[in-house]
Amino acid sequence: MTAPTIKRRPTRRVLPVVAGMLFLSALVRLGAGAGQVLAGEGAAAPVEASVPSQGTAELLAAFKTREERIVAKEAAIDARMQELYAVEAELAAQITALEEAEASLSATLAIADSAAQEDVARLARVYEAMKPQDAAALFGAMDPGFSAGFLGLMRPEAAAAVMTNLEPQVAYAISAVLAGRNALAPTE
Repeated sequence: MTAPTIKRRPTRRVLPVVAGMLFLSALVRLGAGAGQVLAGEGAAAPVEASVPSQGTAELLAAFKTREERIVAKEAAIDARMQELYAVEAELAAQITALEEAEASLSATLAIADSAAQEDVARLARVYEAMKPQDAAALFGAMDPGFSAGFLGLMRPEAAAAVMTNLEPQVAYAISAVLAGRNALAPTE
């Protein structure tokens, strides 16, 4: 038995068809002219890659405008931040100056308060040294709250001698002030 013979087709016709298909594929991939070549007159006009279309140009202009606005806003924000840093530094310097002034004022007030307490204590000793009748005449002319402060600083014997020489209603008012001035103080 003999082997059957297979009839072969000529290969010369296949190569030009494959080459044409590759060429058309390249045109389709490149985009522009392939559609016009294949479709004829009804195809859209080719678009060159280097020249943007009308919509793209408008979009680029909008982006550029927006970028300019953002850059301007960033510059304004940076300027404002610099102003705020300057104001913050100035406020810190003022706070430091105020704290120093407060410390100086506190020291001055402490000196003045100490001097005032010394003056009141000295005056109380003067009243103690006076004759009880003369001191009682002065205390009778004073406001009861003011005279109670002096009597509170005096030795009890001297204060009692002055109180016995005061009019009863004045002595009562001074006693009420003396008794009530620590009434609201906490006991514990």
